[in-house]
Amino acid sequence: MATQQPDGPFVDRVVFITGAARGQGREHAVRFAEAGADIIAVDLCEQLDSVAYPMATPEDLAETVALVEKTGRRIVAEHCDVRDRDRMAGVVARGVDELGRLDFVLANAGIMPAPGEQGREIGAYTDAVDIMLNGVYFTVDAALPALLANPDGGAIVITSSAAGLKAVSTDLATMTHGAAGYTAAKHGVVGLMRHFATSLAARNIRVNSVHPGGVATPMVINEAMAQFVTENPSFGESQMPLMTLPMMEPASVTDAIMFLCGPSGRYITGAALPIDAGLQLR
Repeated sequence: MATQQPDGPFVDRVVFITGAARGQGREHAVRFAEAGADIIAVDLCEQLDSVAYPMATPEDLAETVALVEKTGRRIVAEHCDVRDRDRMAGVVARGVDELGRLDFVLANAGIMPAPGEQGREIGAYTDAVDIMLNGVYFTVDAALPALLANPDGGAIVITSSAAGLKAVSTDLATMTHGAAGYTAAKHGVVGLMRHFATSLAARNIRVNSVHPGGVATPMVINEAMAQFVTENPSFGESQMPLMTLPMMEPASVTDAIMFLCGPSGRYITGAALPIDAGLQLR
């Protein structure tokens, strides 16, 4: 019996996703593939000195590839640093050459360099800004030629954070270089989102940002973060949403992104969408 093929707005579309080896990025890749899209995926797959928890590995990205291919869709995946604009452009070009087009860009790659002794080093600040602000700009810039060549337009969704609407730090103890960089970068990409939304609207390319609270991924669920919260109760309290819901799973972020990329979001651009159960109101 033939496998039933998906039918919907993402069939035969192509999505470029950064930070795709695990967590939110993997969820986005698999869900879009299940909905009929092909994927261009990148991830650093290396450890940074400024990050206190284990980062994604080549094996993690290989698992994402396997999960996408299991859906029957195609994926072009490479190890790539979002801080390297030229390399990013090369990956996008290779993906478009193989898959034929580009419709959506999900600038998802991120780190949480606030906890641990690493977070108190100035390198935690520069890495945060380089990856989550400059890296977002490089991601969009590298993808623009292919998006502009698409007569159907497209959509860009930037993953910011509740920290793009309020500060991560709560007092002197949590005022690490990494926390400052995370907050600055996540606020900064809102400006980039509005810059691109205004500039690309006439080409029917919608640009929005999503602002999740704590999401159950390895970036949040790890020993370094647990110790940081234990040592700084005010930080943990500040991250509690107003609604009494379980900790958010990556699928909830993907739901919002698919809404913004699909026909239901066709009139939405320039929006900063909180997905945080009221955390930004605290």
